[in-house]
Amino acid sequence: MSKANLRLIFHVLGDFSAALISWLALFLYRKNVIEAVKHGYQVPINQDIKLYLGLLIIPVFWIFIYALTGHYQYILRRSRLKELENTLVTSVVGVLILFFLFILDDSVSNYQDYYTSLGILFIFHFSTTLILRMLNATYTIQKFRRREWGYRTLVIGTGETASQLLLELKDPKVYEGFDIIGLVEITPQKNENKKKIIGVWSDLNHLIKEYNIEDIIIANEENESNHVPKIIDIIQNEEVHVKMLPSEYNMVMGMVKMNNILGAKLAEVDFEVMPYWQKFVKRGMDISLSLFALIFCLPIFAVIALFIRFDSNGPIFFKQERIGYKGIPFKIIKFRSMFVDAEVQGPRLSSEADDRRTRVGVVLRKTRLDELPQFFNVLMGQMSLVGPRPERQYFINQIVDKAPLYKRLHRVKPGITSWGQIKYGYAESVDEMIERMKYDVFYLENMSLALDIKIMFNTALTMIQGRGK
Repeated sequence: MSKANLRLIFHVLGDFSAALISWLALFLYRKNVIEAVKHGYQVPINQDIKLYLGLLIIPVFWIFIYALTGHYQYILRRSRLKELENTLVTSVVGVLILFFLFILDDSVSNYQDYYTSLGILFIFHFSTTLILRMLNATYTIQKFRRREWGYRTLVIGTGETASQLLLELKDPKVYEGFDIIGLVEITPQKNENKKKIIGVWSDLNHLIKEYNIEDIIIANEENESNHVPKIIDIIQNEEVHVKMLPSEYNMVMGMVKMNNILGAKLAEVDFEVMPYWQKFVKRGMDISLSLFALIFCLPIFAVIALFIRFDSNGPIFFKQERIGYKGIPFKIIKFRSMFVDAEVQGPRLSSEADDRRTRVGVVLRKTRLDELPQFFNVLMGQMSLVGPRPERQYFINQIVDKAPLYKRLHRVKPGITSWGQIKYGYAESVDEMIERMKYDVFYLENMSLALDIKIMFNTALTMIQGRGK
């Protein structure tokens, strides 16, 4: 078992134990003090089924809350300050939920008892959880500071900046757990770091896999700043943590956001715009709405299938390889709206007066009913309800040649509908795809559940009004 999974188990067990202890403390207080005062005698607890149910349900509730807020992600990277912040916020929210669900309807002598119960639950839960988390975090931090554990790290840059950074990282006072595997060259530099160079920046994807890299530090020289956005575009879909010098942060504005400042004067950057709990809810919406749509639309599916069958020869469904999340290809499913062998002469984009469309296909595309089978792609986790439309590699290559920014769209799952499709519509050329991409980049940098709902609402209007192509 990996050290990350082992520490995760300890964290979960600690949170479970803290929740159990705090709920038991509240239960005993209410029985021995609040209810004893009200009834005038000591109330026995050994036969109270609520105690046993609470000791089982309440800890599970807290584990769910922590998982929902992303607390169990990157468990080896939890600072003590982060533990304090997370524990305080979740304790306040969770205790209030429990108060209204389980405590407010209790029978008490006066309303002051409600506030007392609320305060006791918060104090016990917050303090017990924080103590156990601090013990876990301190153990992990000490492991890294003693250099028993470390993150396999590449430093991108071979000049004076990289040299100074390497010296600083050797200082135990600022050590952040970076196990430097080697340096990656941006442009040739004359210095003592030549022996540490293991590759060049254009081979980063290969180097990350070959050396099992966990962290990347960008330490470029001033005259290499124009390479920073290109480097970010290469590594943005890799499972690595990226750091850079704060002075270079402005080079990737609009691409990443600052997460926190590390000891070695490094800014940790975060490609995620949507909070973890919103991503969790978004996936829940994807699954529930897709299931509902597939069940509700079964009669529509049957009618469309019959029209396609009698309108032209060929299969009912059309499958085509598209590029999805993190550049992974998948087969998109649509109702066939074109004649068989429509691309016998090579890939082509559809247009307003495309003669490859069948009679039924014209209607399907205008109402976007041809997209309905993609709810299966959503259920399989290949797509989301809302996200940039997936494209074929053939067209992606042409787009990237003119607009490298397009690669950023692979940070999220592609969608059945998108902001670009709502604001711009179907694209009939590579240049139009680039114009539409600007709206999708806007969506990428402003992702939220509210924006998703707005896009879905506008998509429904487009279908009703038949404004597709």
